[in-house]
Amino acid sequence: MIQFTDKQFKDVKEKGEMFYKSLDKVYCPYFKEKISFEAQGFEHLKFKSRNKARLEQDQYMRFKLLHLIPEILKMSYTLQGIFETKKFERIRVHNRTDSILKPVNYYEFIAVVKRNRIRIVVKQINKGEKFFWSIIPFWGMNEETKERILHDGIPEED
Repeated sequence: MIQFTDKQFKDVKEKGEMFYKSLDKVYCPYFKEKISFEAQGFEHLKFKSRNKARLEQDQYMRFKLLHLIPEILKMSYTLQGIFETKKFERIRVHNRTDSILKPVNYYEFIAVVKRNRIRIVVKQINKGEKFFWSIIPFWGMNEETKERILHDGIPEED
């Protein structure tokens, strides 16, 4: 396990937030269009799902590798995975928030950059604009079950 102090965690999180907010859209050659960086993606770095925060170690690794996202998206000519589903999405309608069932696609790109194996997830709701959803560091495999450690395999939560 990676060890870090509260100060290191706070510093990495603040730098990550500043970097994320500085990002504009990034061109992805696979889609032949730009991927945006919305508040939803940033919140997903801190929370697994609504009101369920990620462990500090999980957040720390994601924020530490955040600077690699634009580089990976710019190099992505091949899609490594796609997950199509229907999900209740929170939508603002006339000064209130409703949950509406919408078709959702998750696109996965895997890259090895600077000795880090990373999975980037791009989300698209109802054929709308594609936006960054998640960065998933690949920490290793469970030797007995041969499963990924620390991840569920569910793009919405990973």
